[in-house]
Amino acid sequence: MKSYDFYISAPLFNEMELKFNRELAAFLEKHGFTTYLPQRDGGEDEMLLKDPDLWPETSKRVFNRDVDALKSSSALIMVMDGRVPDEGACVELGMAYAFGKICIGFQTDNRRFASGQNNLMLDYCMSYDIVHDWNGLEVLLGKLKEKINR
Repeated sequence: MKSYDFYISAPLFNEMELKFNRELAAFLEKHGFTTYLPQRDGGEDEMLLKDPDLWPETSKRVFNRDVDALKSSSALIMVMDGRVPDEGACVELGMAYAFGKICIGFQTDNRRFASGQNNLMLDYCMSYDIVHDWNGLEVLLGKLKEKINR
């Protein structure tokens, strides 16, 4: 399995989310990091998930491939935008935390869980403070260059 610097964990259910995810991957790559973006690197199986007859076999294959990519990544960056973070991204964050990966939160949306805060189970999985804009992400990436296994 190929190794990656970053696994990008994000919702991918509409064109706006897909576009933002592509922009995030390009941003990370511009800064010299390799990325695994499930919507891009997941292969043809993503398309097959639309066929109910193929769902059980295909969904298990997609799950296993994404878990393998997460295991072979040095860090996870989770897009936390939305009224609540995507449930699949939350599971990926939990796995990354359990695997001992560097976990980064990227939240450009100011909507929060309760009293202006995120759920503490998300916040305390993060290796650093959650980044809220592209400039903050760029600064954090500069600090991570030495820590990310290459």
